[in-house]
Amino acid sequence: MDPESQKLLERTSELAEENNKILRSMRRSQRISGIIRFVYWAFIIGSAIGAYYFIQPYLEQIMSIYGGAKSNLDSVNNILENFKQ
Repeated sequence: MDPESQKLLERTSELAEENNKILRSMRRSQRISGIIRFVYWAFIIGSAIGAYYFIQPYLEQIMSIYGGAKSNLDSVNNILENFKQ
């Protein structure tokens, strides 16, 4: 091989190794990004579920109060309609 071809081959080899390092780094970054994205969404969904279980007794209380008030208003409306007749 002549010296020029040898230099070209060495340069190509160096570029291929550098390219391989860059590609491995990119792939590693993708994996880390995927893991972080999964943890992020798991945290958001877990927080929402946890908040629901924490607030659930209060929501049930509010719903029962609303249901009681609605039944009282319905009975008052029935009484008023009976007086109108």
